Amino acid sequence: MSRTTSKRRAAVLGSPIAHSLSPVLHRAAYAELGLTDWTYDRFEVDEEALPAFVEKLGPEWAGLSLTMPLKRAVMPLLDEISETARSVEAVNTLVFAEDGRRTGDNTDIPGMVAALRERGIEQVESAAILGAGATASSALAALARICTGEVVAYVRSDARAAEMRQWGERLDIEVRTVDWADAEQALSAPLVIATTPAGATDALSGAVPERPTTLFDVLYHPWPTELAARWSAYGGAVVSGLDLLVHQAVLQVEQMTGCKAAPVGAMRQAGERALY
Repeated sequence: MSRTTSKRRAAVLGSPIAHSLSPVLHRAAYAELGLTDWTYDRFEVDEEALPAFVEKLGPEWAGLSLTMPLKRAVMPLLDEISETARSVEAVNTLVFAEDGRRTGDNTDIPGMVAALRERGIEQVESAAILGAGATASSALAALARICTGEVVAYVRSDARAAEMRQWGERLDIEVRTVDWADAEQALSAPLVIATTPAGATDALSGAVPERPTTLFDVLYHPWPTELAARWSAYGGAVVSGLDLLVHQAVLQVEQMTGCKAAPVGAMRQAGERALY
């Protein structure tokens, strides 16, 4: 296939971007797959600079990974957007076709599903989400695929509560919102997804039940969070933000390179070496 023999480029864009692990993960995949002529870089690009950056890219470009604040800003620049990306109004993957067409997708959502499946979680009867930001909407979209019952979202404001209920209606999944003051109740759910910033769930660690179920904490640095550490100590299953990063990157690599199976193990090992 020509893509494996001619020079090809990909990169991650965002602002700030220096912290991104995407280059580590994608380069590890290229090395394992023998894609010696592929390069993957990072560029500091904000919303204002994005259109000009995309326009100047040449035919050697295979794709872009997009992080904040570009996931919505890129959408007007695309020729086609997947249903998955439309469902949450966020694109984290841009793939260039040979004719130059630009297709946007969101690999965060199937990445979450894949990370849970890797731990044996195929379906749950109900779930709890801690937080109500952009990652929470992706979590809700992932739960729409695997949760057969109610999702309870623990939020800090009436405005956030309204947003989560609206996302639930849009994604066709039942969402009930509860004030953050009662967030300890979340920890008894069959699946708990923490989408909050670093430190936000530390106070909940003392409320972890004696027999916890599964916690998906989307943070990866610092790791483990206090909640994840206590959860694991009590014997509960923990899925980390690194697991999510790896699985969403796996899907990006497959879309950009055309390879059918990106090397999950090599990518995770590279991420662990970079972080820990």
